[in-house]
Amino acid sequence: MSQHSNRLKDESSPYLLQHAHNPVDWYPWGEEALQRARTENKPILVSIGYAACHWCHVMEKESFEDEGTASVMNEHFINIKIDREERPDLDHIYMDAVQTMTGSGGWPLNVFLTPAGKPFYGGTYFPPRPVYNRPSWKEVLQGVVNAYRDKQEAVESQADNLTQHLVRSNEFGMQSVTELGSDPGTVFTQEKVRLMYANIMKTADRLEGGFGGAPKFPQTFTIRFLLQHCFHTKNEEALLQACLSLDKMILGGIYDQLGGGFARYATDGAWLVPHFEKMLYDNALLVTVLCEAFQLTKNPLYERAIRQTLSFVEREMLSPEYGFYAALDADSEGEEGRFYVWDKANIDQLLGQEAPLFCAFYDVTEEGNWEHKTILNIKVPPAEFALQHGITEEELWSQMDKCRGILMQARNRRIRPLLDDKQLLGWNALMNTAYSQAAAALGNDHYREVAVRNMEFLLARFKHPDGSFQHTYKEGVARFPAFLDDYSALIQALLQLQEVTGDTSYLYTAKGLTTHVLDNFSEEETGFFYFTPTGMADIIVRKKEVYDGAVPSGNAVMAMNLYCLGIIFDVPEWRERSVRICSLLQQTVSRYPGSFGVWATMVQALTFDIPEIAIIGGDFAMLRADVLRRFIPVHVLQSAPSEPSNQDFPLLGHKPYSTDAAIFLCRGYTCQQPVNEADALIRLMGTV
Repeated sequence: MSQHSNRLKDESSPYLLQHAHNPVDWYPWGEEALQRARTENKPILVSIGYAACHWCHVMEKESFEDEGTASVMNEHFINIKIDREERPDLDHIYMDAVQTMTGSGGWPLNVFLTPAGKPFYGGTYFPPRPVYNRPSWKEVLQGVVNAYRDKQEAVESQADNLTQHLVRSNEFGMQSVTELGSDPGTVFTQEKVRLMYANIMKTADRLEGGFGGAPKFPQTFTIRFLLQHCFHTKNEEALLQACLSLDKMILGGIYDQLGGGFARYATDGAWLVPHFEKMLYDNALLVTVLCEAFQLTKNPLYERAIRQTLSFVEREMLSPEYGFYAALDADSEGEEGRFYVWDKANIDQLLGQEAPLFCAFYDVTEEGNWEHKTILNIKVPPAEFALQHGITEEELWSQMDKCRGILMQARNRRIRPLLDDKQLLGWNALMNTAYSQAAAALGNDHYREVAVRNMEFLLARFKHPDGSFQHTYKEGVARFPAFLDDYSALIQALLQLQEVTGDTSYLYTAKGLTTHVLDNFSEEETGFFYFTPTGMADIIVRKKEVYDGAVPSGNAVMAMNLYCLGIIFDVPEWRERSVRICSLLQQTVSRYPGSFGVWATMVQALTFDIPEIAIIGGDFAMLRADVLRRFIPVHVLQSAPSEPSNQDFPLLGHKPYSTDAAIFLCRGYTCQQPVNEADALIRLMGTV
């Protein structure tokens, strides 16, 4: 093995391959490294990051590419690199440990373990020299070496205590089953929903949109809660805050004004300066909430953002096999954001006489708005700007789109940020759901076709011969057993795809996957689910993840899936399990709805009842398309040309058949008189 090539060279993760030529003797996580640590009684250094992580690159350049630092690491530690997107289970465990020790977390995550894999010390980014009250990386290494040599008993004790804490943290925020009484469903009250709403609005930024201060994340789950809250309660303030948040993001620098798509978060409170990486899951979740906002408001700004974002996804993140890639890096040519920012002189030269209007609209100035460069953003709302310049809004967008095309051509000649081309099952499923939602909201057949082709890819390429699924796929190879988030998102995507296609095969697949989750992930005493399947030998604790973080909690999504599939296939124990786990958490959800946005949306839906909608007969597909364009919060929807001959779908059964398509609105399979227009359905929902 050459001096500058380590064991990561045989991996497929772009993040691990970035470190394959470090002088550090990196191992991938696995039995070889763990066994060597046990044999040599050496502490393990686990360093976790991901390909689009800016500070991961910084620490690599400063420390992991440095020969002197690497020699210390190689002499005293067994060094393991992990891609957090490949092994989110390990990331969750060791991130929790570091947050417990230090009060904060992030990436790169550097954590020191005993040879048994138990954490005893860690942190995030460490500089090469002491700065900002942070010790240097070499000081940290030396401190750990000394502690492990001189105070091994204390180290082991700290590691045992931390591991016990990780086990106990699984119980966070859950009422005991005995507290709930005999009927868990009685805990859902409109008063609790109002409390959730009030607690959300305490953190709302009513000027710039979003929630809390900088850094600002999209918080799509909270926005969805507010949209649905407005539908249920007619609270216009909820709608106002939801739309303000979306408007500010779409007009801000977090949105790629040229190419479409959203960056991961804004570093400031006004959405101007993004952390420039683009993640598949953020764009999926934002498209989903924009579809709901468009259904509710018909604001063309939302339709435009949906179309541009999905255009970006297909242009830059779709594989020839119809899988979606994971992420685009923030950096290019060694600089964060370089690919995306502009000089005014450059724009003037490219656009000529069109430049003044473009620069006025997109806030382009000589001095720039970020590090002497310009991040394109829109300061004055388009309608207002058009009025000021004596043109219609259509004329404004038409001119701007022509200019955007010219600048895109120029930008495409730049050196591109790196693409993380692995494909993750859960993230693909989130984007699949977004495409189904866009097909519904915009009545767009192309989006439905992309969802169908992507689902074919997922069901074919991620499936293991034993019927289970794998988590990640690249270049023909699927790896690592799928996690709860993967299965829950895939089941949800199948349910959504069934809505827009009427294809019941997706429901049978979803039912089979749900049975698999129940058999392999269940914690029987509570009804919640573990993040990892049974039988994973290389983790020190099986965690239950209940927070809705950057992606939805697999437990929250399973609560929705179980309820919907329980209705569709008439499996009462699935519905009851859904209600039960929502009940166990709802006290915590009421207090901290911002951290439990998907749960909050489900609790709200259970409080106001979840409608069951059947569309049968005649030109049912056209009527279905009309219904799907409307905003209907959490619901169950099935459609068919006629009543099915089998008894698998009670919602479609026992309906009076007519040659005209009819819509039935039901609760617990008890249906209202049928109606034959989408508007009539919405009116009916308002009176029930």
